[in-house]
Amino acid sequence: MPDQSDKHGPKLDDEIGHETRGMVRGGHPTHAEEFRETEPFSNDHPADPAALGAHAREGSPPGMSARDVAGRSALARMLTGVRYPARPNELVRHAAEGGAPDDAVELLRTLPKREYENVADVAEQLGYGREERRY
Repeated sequence: MPDQSDKHGPKLDDEIGHETRGMVRGGHPTHAEEFRETEPFSNDHPADPAALGAHAREGSPPGMSARDVAGRSALARMLTGVRYPARPNELVRHAAEGGAPDDAVELLRTLPKREYENVADVAEQLGYGREERRY
């Protein structure tokens, strides 16, 4: 009786064995829905980062520099919690109340008077690059 466990009784062990017999013997996926299957993985080596270009090496998407990414990230942290669409005065007030640096608040004051749909819209208006495509 090597298949028996100490956790369950012999009857429950037999029931569990009966329920899982198809999974053990089938040799194929047991889920009826394909989306429940584990995704395949590759053992291939990743592409050479030097051949992908500067944006891949520095971790920024095409159309943006590493400085743009860092600036947009800082802007997003500063504007966390803003309800969009938002006007510049709302952005300035939120940043000032959140303890943002004075130079960042002053930069937000230079925004043209219009509604901004999201942080990317604000960042683009402030001169940060915009990615050419999304991954």
